[in-house]
Amino acid sequence: MVTRIGLLDAMRLYGLPANHPVAFSEQVFDTGGMQRLADLQRAPGAAPRGLPQLPLKVANVRTFDTPEFAGMKFLEVEASTALNRVKGMPFAWSINPYRGCSHACTYCVGGETPILMADGRTRPIADLRIGDRIYGTIESRACRRYAVTEVLDHWQTVKQAYRVILADGTSIIASGDHRFLSDRGWKHVKGAEHGPPQRPHLTTDDRLIGTGAFEEAPKQDANYRRGYLHGMIRGEGHTASEACARVREYRLRERPPYDWPDSPDDEWAKGFLAGVFDATGSYSDGVLRIHNAAAVVAERVTSSLKRFCIPHVVESPRSNGCRGVRVCAGPRQHLRFFHLTDPAIRRKCSLGGRAVNGPCDLRVEAIEPLGVELPLYDITTGTGDFIANGAISHNCFARPTHAYLNLSPRGDFEKTVVVKTNVAQVLRRELAKPSWKGERVAMGTNTDPYQRCEGRYSLMPEIISNLAESRTPFSILTKGTMITRDLGVLSEAAEQVPVTAAMTIGMLEDKLWRSIEPGTPSPAARLSAVKALNEAGLPTGVMLAPIMPGLNDDREQLASLVDRAAAAGATHVTPIVLHLRPGVREVFWPWLEQEHPELVDRYHSLYRRRSQAAEEYRKGVTSFVVEQRKLAWHRHGNPKDAGVHGEQARKTWTARSGAFAEDPAEQLKLL
Repeated sequence: MVTRIGLLDAMRLYGLPANHPVAFSEQVFDTGGMQRLADLQRAPGAAPRGLPQLPLKVANVRTFDTPEFAGMKFLEVEASTALNRVKGMPFAWSINPYRGCSHACTYCVGGETPILMADGRTRPIADLRIGDRIYGTIESRACRRYAVTEVLDHWQTVKQAYRVILADGTSIIASGDHRFLSDRGWKHVKGAEHGPPQRPHLTTDDRLIGTGAFEEAPKQDANYRRGYLHGMIRGEGHTASEACARVREYRLRERPPYDWPDSPDDEWAKGFLAGVFDATGSYSDGVLRIHNAAAVVAERVTSSLKRFCIPHVVESPRSNGCRGVRVCAGPRQHLRFFHLTDPAIRRKCSLGGRAVNGPCDLRVEAIEPLGVELPLYDITTGTGDFIANGAISHNCFARPTHAYLNLSPRGDFEKTVVVKTNVAQVLRRELAKPSWKGERVAMGTNTDPYQRCEGRYSLMPEIISNLAESRTPFSILTKGTMITRDLGVLSEAAEQVPVTAAMTIGMLEDKLWRSIEPGTPSPAARLSAVKALNEAGLPTGVMLAPIMPGLNDDREQLASLVDRAAAAGATHVTPIVLHLRPGVREVFWPWLEQEHPELVDRYHSLYRRRSQAAEEYRKGVTSFVVEQRKLAWHRHGNPKDAGVHGEQARKTWTARSGAFAEDPAEQLKLL
């Protein structure tokens, strides 16, 4: 008998409608549900593995009738892997026995939505694959600029669809949860589905950031081929191998043209522009220009550009008689030219470093519910965004980095925890493989391994033992004082491999702590844990995070916290200023406006739509903490010089690795 009792919530976790054809029988997921569970197994930043073979069978939604877990759900899954490869970090692998929950924009846009690829062409988002290189954006010199990034993950689901219509005619189909970058920041397509709209969403007062709808590529029919060959011949320029290969291919199919056609069609004009651009065109410093000495060629270029309403100017002839035709109006028209004509030499079409903004009208004119559920797609990229039909589109990094559950950032992140109940057993098998080289593993890089539910599930002791037995060095980043429960097993592990830890402590003031970090151990308890770990011979530092302007950046408070950390034997004290990445910003900002409205203007000034605070502010905080750390270690004894709490840790660590503590920059990256 098929039952949904207790599992409708699980379907909601995966973004599945109640009538979705996924079979549930006694807490066993089938087909689509299993695939979504597979998506949970790999952390953001881990090397993509494509579609995994799925050994997982059971997903149990559990609740506990105790005050500390009131209103929480625990989704128990059987993991297919335990070790997650990590790129671009000082550690090669991570383990996440628990997973938090993501914001609600896990699935985004319609499958036909064209995505801007790294070669300047476009491809439907449904056809993207992990590893594809596409364009995202970065903030540089007070504006958004194109930057090549990589597709790290790719998903599909079925959701209610909306059509976003812009003033220039651009149309994008997306879910209500998806976010676009507007002139007022990141905004969801629609407000909250239930209750008051508690998230920023698009209105007709908003203007999206980007270049507007992409043009379709040419058909490359016989007329296009003839036009391309004509452009290459008339261009009389030096050609690269890509263009030569195209010429050879086209000449096998078409007679080389010598005379101008009497009435060329659109495809001939597109081919001609592509050929003459490959022969004598250039694109540098944001200037797209076609050079040629012959007036008749310049006339044909201008008439072809006029045919497609591409603005341009004919430049005055140079001393050698060469004249140029320059395409005007910035990135929008440059992209139109590349997409309409499709030149063969793609390096000439590079947008890297170019500003995204241009003269185009991307005002939101309408948001139309389509009234149906459609297959929608999303990707994760290295830049955190991508270009969807000319609009900057947010990809699915979660709060803070989980991108695999379809939940709200305002409550579900704290209310739902994924538990990999078999992670220790899977880890033991992976560590026993001959291919395992004992590379360093970091825990706490994604979700705290010592959150409160670890007291119920006790996954960490066996994980630690498995790592030690396989001679695998590891580090732990946590806010949880429950780590002291495992002092025995950690000390035994430290006898076999290098073991380090870091405790995140952002403040000492009790009221602020209860407001910002409810449910976490008190700062005093965490400092006691730092002392206990160091006294047990486990080098442990303190991450001062997050440091929030106007809240816990008071110099007296910071100096006191640094002093307390040094007294606890902290092997390093590293400051980290609040990072308002997308997904975190949407949660933090309403809290700030409600609790500390007097600071809103200051935050607007410091962040200015950036993820990081202004560089001057960050440098000021860092220099102050560094100075206070020197003074505090002088007072309490520098652990590197065998301070009271650091002697045993120094001996243990030095004996095995030749160094005392990790580079603070490495610990910083653990966040």
